[in-house]
Amino acid sequence: MSWNHTNNKLHREFTFADFRQAFAFMTEVAFAAEKMNHHPEWRNVYNKVSIELTSHDAGNTVTERDRKLAETIDRIFTRYA
Repeated sequence: MSWNHTNNKLHREFTFADFRQAFAFMTEVAFAAEKMNHHPEWRNVYNKVSIELTSHDAGNTVTERDRKLAETIDRIFTRYA
């Protein structure tokens, strides 16, 4: 599955084996996002994580920064898939 670009946001849903995997993934993403100083909007319910990326300081639109974070998130996810 790839990122969808709708409503000036990149969006993707991730599914894991269980809550622990989902939370571990979110923790890794949190550290990567903090390092990039670019933070996702996200939601977690049990083994599912939904992420949206947009650049608020660029007028709530998708920028190269969002694409780079999406690529980083994809690389992190490969360890769980």
